[in-house]
Amino acid sequence: MKTLQFTKEIKAPIKKVWDVLWNENTYSKWTSAFNPEGESTMQSDWQVGGKTLFVDNKGNGMVSTIKTKNDPYEIVFEHLGEIMDGKEDTTSEKVKAWAGSLEEYHLSENNGITTLKASVQIGEEWGDMMTNGFTVGLETVRKLSEQ
Repeated sequence: MKTLQFTKEIKAPIKKVWDVLWNENTYSKWTSAFNPEGESTMQSDWQVGGKTLFVDNKGNGMVSTIKTKNDPYEIVFEHLGEIMDGKEDTTSEKVKAWAGSLEEYHLSENNGITTLKASVQIGEEWGDMMTNGFTVGLETVRKLSEQ
């Protein structure tokens, strides 16, 4: 596993950036960078230790939980498994190789500029896809937040 880190300076209040990240209407816009073939959605109870699903338009994706949350300053997701063909898998050897990996978002604001720091723990084979996704996706977050 390796950790990728990304930082984006955004000329918008922290609350607006947080809302762009997690609002149902804008989430799919910035995350389309990870899945150009279709829309991505997030379904969450927003509870620490609860259930969060990151899925594509076919219902395939990740089963996760919120490890920590202090909105609008930070949220950390722990990825527990995957969903394929409507079935959740949190126990296979394939999933155990990366289960427990973290995806973190930390926000701070100074003089009207919000600094968004994102990091994700991944297997080497996902490096290019995740680097492209976060680079393009966080630029979309910036544009939406600054409108």
